Amino acid sequence: MAYTALEQMRTVNRARFGVDAGPFPPALLGEDRSGNDLKSAALRFLHQRCEGLRFSAERAKQEAEGPYQGTSFLPNQIPYNMQMDLDRLCLERELEAFIDSGVAEDAYTVYYCYLEMFMGTYGRSNKMIELLSEFESNASALLMKHRDHYSHSVYVFALGLAIYETSDRFREAFQRFYGFRPGEQEHEAAAFFLEYWGLTALFHDIGYPFEIPFEQVLAYFEVDGMARDQGCPYLAYHNLTYLSRLDEGAADHFARLFGKRFSSVEDLLAFGIHKRLGAAYGVTEAYLKRVIRKKPTDPDKNGYFMDHAYFSATRLYQELAEERGAAALTAAHLDALTAILLHNSLFKFAVAFYKDEQKRKPPLKAEQHPLAYLLMLCDELQCWDRTAYGRNSRGELHPMGAEFDFDRGMIHALYCFDAEESEKIGAYEVAYRAWEQGGRAGKPPRLKAYSDMAEKEQRFCTDIEKIVDLSEYPLSVTTFLRAADRKAKHTYLSGSSFLHMYDFAVALNGRYRYAGREDQASAEELTQAFDRMSLEYKLSNINQAKSFARYLNAIGCFYTDRPVDYEMLRAFSQEQIDVFAPMEHARWVREHRARGWTGGDLYETAPLTPDTAEARLALREQLRQHKLCLNGDFGELEIARHYLSLSEEDQGKDWKPFNSMLRLIRKFDGLRIYMIN
Repeated sequence: MAYTALEQMRTVNRARFGVDAGPFPPALLGEDRSGNDLKSAALRFLHQRCEGLRFSAERAKQEAEGPYQGTSFLPNQIPYNMQMDLDRLCLERELEAFIDSGVAEDAYTVYYCYLEMFMGTYGRSNKMIELLSEFESNASALLMKHRDHYSHSVYVFALGLAIYETSDRFREAFQRFYGFRPGEQEHEAAAFFLEYWGLTALFHDIGYPFEIPFEQVLAYFEVDGMARDQGCPYLAYHNLTYLSRLDEGAADHFARLFGKRFSSVEDLLAFGIHKRLGAAYGVTEAYLKRVIRKKPTDPDKNGYFMDHAYFSATRLYQELAEERGAAALTAAHLDALTAILLHNSLFKFAVAFYKDEQKRKPPLKAEQHPLAYLLMLCDELQCWDRTAYGRNSRGELHPMGAEFDFDRGMIHALYCFDAEESEKIGAYEVAYRAWEQGGRAGKPPRLKAYSDMAEKEQRFCTDIEKIVDLSEYPLSVTTFLRAADRKAKHTYLSGSSFLHMYDFAVALNGRYRYAGREDQASAEELTQAFDRMSLEYKLSNINQAKSFARYLNAIGCFYTDRPVDYEMLRAFSQEQIDVFAPMEHARWVREHRARGWTGGDLYETAPLTPDTAEARLALREQLRQHKLCLNGDFGELEIARHYLSLSEEDQGKDWKPFNSMLRLIRKFDGLRIYMIN
């Protein structure tokens, strides 16, 4: 019984109306409910292991004597714990969609769920993650080597969930490290892991906007073959007060928490790393302070590389301190921050020296720092399906897909490469055999990343084994070729920033409140109305907005925030409506089915006291029943027939929001819709 609050509401409704009308707890989806593939394991973790996530016993007690405190379409419509169940269901479904697609728009909604559930509201922290995607897509083409880190971070998040779910050894190490009793506090430990692993995984690369300009300057000279350590100009960062500041209140809090006073975030991070790894690796707190402080200011001391992990950790600290208040931060928050700081180069080159045979220290064990261990492992494993932006990266051969099996405490990774690259692979294999037959003189030929996985030396695996201890969690890697499906990601001509996707969703929601009065609503009013809804309803509008590019593509239109020489679309024609309205209806039906809604009208016909429109709307949310939903098994044909059977008024619900949105979206700067013909 994974969604217990939904089941409790179902029991209440059964007693109230004498029929089993819902809500019905949703089934665990995925390829195999008991499987150990990435998708099944990650979803099973959210569905079963996180039972009771963010529940409040105090609110449940208050609701027994008063009104419900949970928000659905409106506040106070459902029990608070039922809202928490629905939030978790939303995260489960959005992660499922991302694993299926891998596209940035689906990564966006996973971030959105996490921020809403664990950071307050999306709107206050959105720029922290959106800037990463915007910098990469717009600036990284000028670099020599660079690949996506936005979708990558969500894949890393999913990998960590799957490993926690399937590895008894890691799960027990994590639980013991944080004081949970293995086998007795499974749900509490899983909830704790989800929050702090999400913080670690989803934000470990947000500092890349600082690294990208550094690499752009060097790329200007590297194009001509000039090595970065042979006289190239390079950037260094100063005036880091914003990132390194620790105000008096924060200093007081951490002094009480750790028994030591810190003068900067850098000092706090050095303490956190020394606390976990100092004794095992023989590094002092003073040494760590020196290394960390030189990261942004002296890249020449770090091989002429800028460490984005420094900026990710310090930027995330400031975000947490501003949103939650420094007094709310715990030792586990510091572990998440130090895991992020360690993951890129600090642990490898300044703590473990993993490439130096003389100075090399043992790989990190999960028992020493579980979050850092898992982040470094998953960060290395997640090398597939990453958009290549850099010039050299586009010419290399990276996996386009991956299949995982986490059975019996092992990691079996099967990386898939594009069959169209077989000629390039063949040439590499000929060169490699020649190198072998020639006595293995000099460095072996490489075809990154294919050669690292396919060569006899298994460089990919051996490098990971030098970083994290896999003696109790063996890793095996296999490669294979497959024809690429170029249409799988459904890339359309429409394009803009994720900020505009959020604006789309706000405008779509505004249609329901300001229909016919669009000019009277300010952007601020629209945003406030949007923020008052539950996560489920916000996501419904966002997913409607995400589908807009597909609808526009079907009618020969596109949106952009750039000036283009095409005719602007000001209203949809009936011909265009007839194309995309059934598409939107199909999306709505499938979305509601996935989130546990059923078809029915008991909320309209049941006797109620008092019998008001507000009470019946609340009952709809408590039953999770809607007269426009479909029950049973259905496909595209059944959905199409269902749409044609609707009244003109109900059909209008699938297209009128978009016409209103054309007027509302102009309140948000820069975005316009154009016709190709």
